Amino acid sequence: MHAWSVVEPGPVEEGPLRFVAKPVPVPGDEELLVRVRACGVCRTDLHVTEGDLEVRRVGVTPGHEVVGVVAGFGAGVSGFEAGERVGVAWLRWTDGTCAYCARGSENLCPGSRYTGWDADGGYAEYTTVPAAFAYRLPGGLDDVAFAPLLCAGIIGYRALRRAALPPGGRLGLYGFGGSAHLCAQVALAEGATVHVLTRGAAARRLALDLGAASARDAYDLPPEPLDSAILFAPVGDLVPVALRALDRGGTLAIAGIHLSDTPPLRYESELFYEKQVRSVTSNTRADGREFLTLAARHGVLATTHTYPLSRADEALRDLKAGRFDGAAVLVNDLS
Repeated sequence: MHAWSVVEPGPVEEGPLRFVAKPVPVPGDEELLVRVRACGVCRTDLHVTEGDLEVRRVGVTPGHEVVGVVAGFGAGVSGFEAGERVGVAWLRWTDGTCAYCARGSENLCPGSRYTGWDADGGYAEYTTVPAAFAYRLPGGLDDVAFAPLLCAGIIGYRALRRAALPPGGRLGLYGFGGSAHLCAQVALAEGATVHVLTRGAAARRLALDLGAASARDAYDLPPEPLDSAILFAPVGDLVPVALRALDRGGTLAIAGIHLSDTPPLRYESELFYEKQVRSVTSNTRADGREFLTLAARHGVLATTHTYPLSRADEALRDLKAGRFDGAAVLVNDLS
């Protein structure tokens, strides 16, 4: 099959991602073989490609927002049929036995594994996934519309819950890409006032079109103090900026898997009055199921820009340069 491979991590402009031939993967006893139809382009794919995240699998194929159909399965799989549409997301496997899994926090499992980082993902004609971690996808949305929901949507939803937004509260979103514009739709549907702070003019226009109360530059103050804020941009310099925008008792959730170094924080202006900072680590399968249910209920839709799978490297370059709003999705033009 054709697949993209990170031959040597580095700046995406220098070609670390190569189009190669790989064997069609053989599913393990508990795994599904999935023929990829669409795969969202996530900023985490960029971090894997550029080496911001440590190499866990040499020559890995990125991609963890996969919509496809079951093309085969291992001997231990039951309950799935060939041709059934499924989703493959970031969280690929947890041990199910550690203290974190036992308390319902499988996202913190020390042995957790991830699609497109520990195992080959969806920038390919085929991928595999443990059946217990595959999402059954309902009708109503096409493949392209579903793909960004499987990571950008799920992570944005967990970040929203980690931000402890009170009912009817004031939420600030720093950065407005694939995850933030889905998170905003859930928050708005639940009655929040949303203020967007981001560098891109197109992203600010999209925010206003979706119903945000304001859209300003990332380093500006919002027009009113915030009860909660979520930092989606992987820019550590924005942490004190967001903290200064919080009202007393406010919470900042940092949603990215990678963040540049934060500058020193001033206690009086940025942390005092019981402000909180929380990180967001992956998601649980329960998060995924809850979000997909809410997305269907509230009509949450990604703003998408499609690229052929054969041009995945271009999509990552455009993501890095901020050349599109919303989310990019690769469409399989190879099989």
